[in-house]
Amino acid sequence: MNMPNSLRFFKRLTMSTLVALSFSALAQADAVNIKTMIPGVPDIDAEAYILIDYNSGKVLAEKNADVRRDPASLTKMMTSYVIGQAVKAGRIHQEDIVTVGKDAWATGNPVFKGSSLMFLKPGDRVPVSQLTRGIVLQSGNDACVAMADYVAGSQDAFVGLMNNYVKALGLKNTHFQTVHGLDAQGQFSSARDMALIGQALIRDVPDEYAVYKEKEFTFNHIRQMNRNGLLWDTSLSVDGIKTGHTASAGYNLVASATEGQMRLISAVLGGRTYKGRETESKKLLTWGFRFFETVAPLKAGKEFASEPVWFGRSDRAELGVDKDVYLTIPRGRMKDLKASYTLNTIELHAPLAKNQVVGTINFQLDGKTIEQRPMVVLKEVQEGGFFSRIIDYVKLMFHHWFG
Repeated sequence: MNMPNSLRFFKRLTMSTLVALSFSALAQADAVNIKTMIPGVPDIDAEAYILIDYNSGKVLAEKNADVRRDPASLTKMMTSYVIGQAVKAGRIHQEDIVTVGKDAWATGNPVFKGSSLMFLKPGDRVPVSQLTRGIVLQSGNDACVAMADYVAGSQDAFVGLMNNYVKALGLKNTHFQTVHGLDAQGQFSSARDMALIGQALIRDVPDEYAVYKEKEFTFNHIRQMNRNGLLWDTSLSVDGIKTGHTASAGYNLVASATEGQMRLISAVLGGRTYKGRETESKKLLTWGFRFFETVAPLKAGKEFASEPVWFGRSDRAELGVDKDVYLTIPRGRMKDLKASYTLNTIELHAPLAKNQVVGTINFQLDGKTIEQRPMVVLKEVQEGGFFSRIIDYVKLMFHHWFG
């Protein structure tokens, strides 16, 4: 007769235990995840986008980032990069005077009708520094042609240089057919590749990149404003990069901003409206700065560890990294970051060359490896003399025997 009551009591007890265990599990999950709880990427109204950290290269958000699209005037970022490299190499100079040819004259070129221009005329003599601003700030298609002729002798030769840099930078979904970006068969790029071109501009040709933050430029009494409206947004420290638009490309914007030591690069392609590309880019940049931070746990040349070396003139090898290490992690988690290393071999034998890779440094957060970097020899270890090597051989034999 007591069986039903006992059964009901057992069921209630079981359910109570399960509920308690569920709450306990949730509490434990919260304890683990609350520190790294990051809301999802905001909805971005564009066909493709990506957000990367400039220093670490880490991708924080992406959608259709490798889809090939018409780049429009984002092409001018590569045009600018080629010019910056030519200046850096001393092949041309900012004060050089360029004589504008007929092929850069918009009136004589129907392809340029209705497009962005610096309003050059054949025979104009213009310094490189002004033509650069015509490209970067006014998005002048005519300025691109004038500089292509000056740097490489022709537009076709200049496009060849552009595509050589595409290969050198390891871009997988980019090919250029024009120096200015107006739609052309076989010309394409992607959100990821455009972000990487922006990264290369900042890293490789900083003097060229410095122009991108200028808000206006006047040539021949015609004043034009930089089309990157985010330069005027006081809530972000945007200092570049480039806009682009054609009917087939939609509204594009590659933007870069800094906050403290952190720099982010966003690429929004196929936006719906002129202002919309700015709104969506701001969403990405704001989200990235709010929830992530860039840290530099290891500097190049600074000892991270040391290991015994056999058969060398030195008993130990200093180990570290040959490039500064930057990591992008959830904001506020630097104190929880841990590092360990593994060697590629059981033991190190001389000779060891400087910067020789001998292992891997592992960075962990919450017990999981989040990044890895090569561990290198910081100082050369030369092979020891004959007798010291004999002694090390004996020592090593005993070491193997007795561990």
